[in-house]
Amino acid sequence: MECLIPGTAGQASPLIGEQAFFEALADPIRRRILVLLLESDERCVCDLHETLDASQPKVSRHLAVLREVGLVLARRDGVWMRYRIHPQLPAWALRVLFHMKDGMAYAPASSACGPRAA
Repeated sequence: MECLIPGTAGQASPLIGEQAFFEALADPIRRRILVLLLESDERCVCDLHETLDASQPKVSRHLAVLREVGLVLARRDGVWMRYRIHPQLPAWALRVLFHMKDGMAYAPASSACGPRAA
């Protein structure tokens, strides 16, 4: 059983302010999270915290910042929380994220918490 987190279903293109966007990118863990999400359709919190070698609460706090800014969407899938890049990001924001990804080393996609939803 899956359910979208309140406030994320059917959202229109997020109005991301440039200041908030770049402030979200200021943290290296958030940048790494975004790169991992760009490489996968979705990732669960357990996978992210294992890949990043950071505690689950720390990763969850960073994901909350990214969600509040409008960069990522979250959904519950059974016991797992899965995150993905917001599919309706403005083109300028996506360009910045992909250029950022191109300039960073990243870990290959893996899943430590069960099957991924299609």
